[in-house]
Amino acid sequence: MASDVERGEEEEEEEEESASELLRDRFRLCTISIAETEAKRNGMEISQPVMACISDLAFKYAKQLARDVELFAQHAGRKSINMEDVILSAHRNDHLSASLRSFSNNLKAKEPQSDRKRKKITKKEDKAAKEVLHIDS
Repeated sequence: MASDVERGEEEEEEEEESASELLRDRFRLCTISIAETEAKRNGMEISQPVMACISDLAFKYAKQLARDVELFAQHAGRKSINMEDVILSAHRNDHLSASLRSFSNNLKAKEPQSDRKRKKITKKEDKAAKEVLHIDS
């Protein structure tokens, strides 16, 4: 029975590794395509080894960025990532951080008012608000 469990875990790891390789390969192809397009637009040529290096670096950067964003969400006690986590991940790059904030603000401005989530009021805040609003005559 233990061997069945071990085989199941091995198959799961193989599937995960296969999916990771597929993702890396697709990312690499997209990166190379973007590099070729930008090179043509600027009248340049990029050698294959340079494109491979750029795509590998971009994948490693994206992988690290994903880990950082996930950790920011976990640190905040959430299971899902939000826009603030992404903006926080760009804190070392002022231009990127400003661009992300601008993009986020534009998205929020386009969002209908009724669809926006309202901040949940904790019991402590609700109690404090009632105490403040309570007026004796």
